[in-house]
Formats: sequence, structure tokens, C-alpha cells
Amino acid sequence: MSAFTLADLETVIAARAGAPVDESWTARLVAKGQNKAAQKLGEEAVEAAIAAVTGDREGLTGEAADVLYHLLVVLNIAGISLDDVMAELESRTARSGLEEKASRAGS
Repeated sequence: MSAFTLADLETVIAARAGAPVDESWTARLVAKGQNKAAQKLGEEAVEAAIAAVTGDREGLTGEAADVLYHLLVVLNIAGISLDDVMAELESRTARSGLEEKASRAGS
């Protein structure tokens, strides 16, 4: 059995986004639009941060899954692919994190 990947999750989200809203949480979230999806992403990120600082490994694992799911929903709504994000990350590996961050400081 192969490992489930973010690309697999992106495919599932894309498929479910077009499902009837009464049959899919993803479809319902997409139908509510980017503002609601982004709000959910923010909520999950805060919950993940709280789990991290309280040392709740199980909670952090679950919240991290929620963050990744909601991030991919937000990207789906925006028409941004995981490949686009990965290409951006790859371009940043050509220099140190400090150099990369400094290059974005003015933007």
C-alpha cells in the first residue's frame, strides 16, 4: 500500500468540490466561498498552534491534518495547484531561508 500524499488529498478535494453540497463537506465549504474557507483555515491554524504550545501531540497531529485539508481547499478555490506551491518552495531552496525572507521584506 502506498502512502497517502498531499497530491492525493488535492485530487480528493477537487473531486468532492463538485459534489452536491448535501453530500460533501468539501462541496459545502467551496460553495460558501473563499472567505469562509479562509476563516476555517485560520481557525484550524490557531488550534494547531495551541496544540503545539501545550505539547498535545495527538491534538497537533489532528489539527495539522485539518490545516493541510483547509489550505488545499483554499488553494482549490483560488485556482492554485499544489504543483504551483511546490514550485515556489523549490525556487526558495536555491538560497538560504534568511536570504529568501530578506528578499520578501520589501514586498
